[in-house]
Amino acid sequence: MSVCVWAQEWPQPDKELVEKYEGLKAVFFKRIVNAWEKTKAALQPTLEGSPTGDQAKQILEELSKRPRVESAIKIIGGLASDMEPMVDKARMALLGAYGHYLRPHIGEYLDRAITNIKPVLDTVLPHEG
Repeated sequence: MSVCVWAQEWPQPDKELVEKYEGLKAVFFKRIVNAWEKTKAALQPTLEGSPTGDQAKQILEELSKRPRVESAIKIIGGLASDMEPMVDKARMALLGAYGHYLRPHIGEYLDRAITNIKPVLDTVLPHEG
């Protein structure tokens, strides 16, 4: 007899847990985008006048014009959109398992840790520009 872990029915996550997760995820992505924009803005003036920056810009422009690169980008984008329902289902299963099995034991500590690290992240990696 074989047992497949993914074949079993996972508990559904609480609505409050899903909302909390979505909020934390949104703030995390805002932090990443903000950091990227700041890094790009800081590097752009440095690279604009340098020969290395001009070469990199030309290479990227040439690559973006190639049909194979365009096709690869379209294929990767298509695969990502096809995989989205599966990834979402796996995410909900993991949240459900966390909520059912781990949250009663470590939820308070994890929540406290996230709350304590927010001021540090707001200083080092702010989510608002």
